[in-house]
Amino acid sequence: MEAFADIFARACARHGGEAALRQRIATPRCTPAQLAAIPDDRWLSSFTMSLFQSGFVWEVIRQKWPDFERAFFGFAPEKMLLLDEHHLERLNNDATIVRHAKKIAAVPVNARMVLELGKPHGGFGAFVANWPEADRVGLWQEIKRHGCLLGGNIAAYGLRRLGVDTFIFTPDVTAYLINHRVVDAGLGSRKGMQQAQAAFNEWRRQSGFGFGEISKTLACSLG
Repeated sequence: MEAFADIFARACARHGGEAALRQRIATPRCTPAQLAAIPDDRWLSSFTMSLFQSGFVWEVIRQKWPDFERAFFGFAPEKMLLLDEHHLERLNNDATIVRHAKKIAAVPVNARMVLELGKPHGGFGAFVANWPEADRVGLWQEIKRHGCLLGGNIAAYGLRRLGVDTFIFTPDVTAYLINHRVVDAGLGSRKGMQQAQAAFNEWRRQSGFGFGEISKTLACSLG
């Protein structure tokens, strides 16, 4: 496995020097206290945005998001649990949002996930804040297990949007991990994810950077 200093040096050379690269990879992070203070509706909103962006034009979803917030009552999880067939049918006929029946139906399921995982901790934000930082892939898997359509990078993007320090298996990051033989199993497998997590933990120890900054550096290091 490459030392992070070598990866960083190569990325600097390809992106205009250290100052330019640091600006490019900068990734906002919240403290555990800040994460714990984020209301449940913001977590549900963020996961839902990532879900609708998956396989779609991201900018379109961002432009329509105020209409999503209106249509889904601000993503208050308790209200989402009350959605019945009539409400779902109305949402599937609402031209102001992206009408995708499976993704719309996933929202109340994910609302229950947010409430159930957060309940023992006093909120979903505290659940996230209390999860071990060295096991980001475990957090993704827990969210996927209890939620609906939150596999792949969907949970990771939803978490990073709210300031959780996480790497993401983008195409470039995936290419780096495979081409440099950091993993010898698919990144959708438990083994592959654990191998990647171990590598990111080591690079974080070497560099002092966050997971987001490290994953962006990997992407920038590619030719």
